Amino acid sequence: MAVITSIFRSKKKEGMYLYVRKGFDLLTLPEALLKQFGQPELAMTLLLTPEKKLARVDVQKVIEGIETQDFFLQMPPSSVTSEEYMQKIPNSKLGQR
Repeated sequence: MAVITSIFRSKKKEGMYLYVRKGFDLLTLPEALLKQFGQPELAMTLLLTPEKKLARVDVQKVIEGIETQDFFLQMPPSSVTSEEYMQKIPNSKLGQR
């Protein structure tokens, strides 16, 4: 199955993308999703097929998401290791001074 897809990037969260069928009315998406995603910005339009390779997500999962719930939300990759995260917490929050 081939799907012509519009891919939107989130201005709120870097690395978050929303895949929908081209021409889909974004205002019909769940309100909670739109609030979390923020103002969508069109990144590209792409023909998705099962043979297509995507950088960070399985194309079959994207197609299935669009078919079953009208969209697929790609979350940003976890780029911060737990060690880096802990280093960003102020010592006062860790009980240290």
